[in-house]
Amino acid sequence: MKNPILFRILFILFLLSGSLGAFSQAVIRQESCTNDMIARQADSLKEAYSKEGYIMVREASMAMESEYEMPVIVPLTEGTKYQFVFIGDISSRLYEVRMYDWQERMVIFRQHKWGDIDGNIISYAFTPQFSEFHMMKPVQVNKSKKKSLCGYVMMFKKVKEAEKSVVAIQ
Repeated sequence: MKNPILFRILFILFLLSGSLGAFSQAVIRQESCTNDMIARQADSLKEAYSKEGYIMVREASMAMESEYEMPVIVPLTEGTKYQFVFIGDISSRLYEVRMYDWQERMVIFRQHKWGDIDGNIISYAFTPQFSEFHMMKPVQVNKSKKKSLCGYVMMFKKVKEAEKSVVAIQ
């Protein structure tokens, strides 16, 4: 080889690139799950909010681990009324939802315990002051099951009278 210094540099870079994978952190990916009780609760809430003039914007089931937040990022429009719902596994003892705006200020905090009236469902209304992304972070604490907890999030949007006819046509 004509340039041994270049060869040595390339060889060192090759070795370093292979070792970087060992130092990377594991990524928690959102996976869906199924739970018949949560599905029935979600269907009832969809029907109830539909009667109040809301339309479903987003919904997702997600596999969760006890005591780990699962971030959900949503774009919100200024002045629009939204209704957010988190349904946790019925066997969990504690349910929390925090919502942050784009500047990472907490705008919502809700906590339910197993014996509360609403139990495993946290629902709250929110009207953003700015059109920007917000992050919803639900978490549930379960002493007997650390993994394989099912959670369900829904986002509804209040529809104005003029928009109702457009939604009905589609």
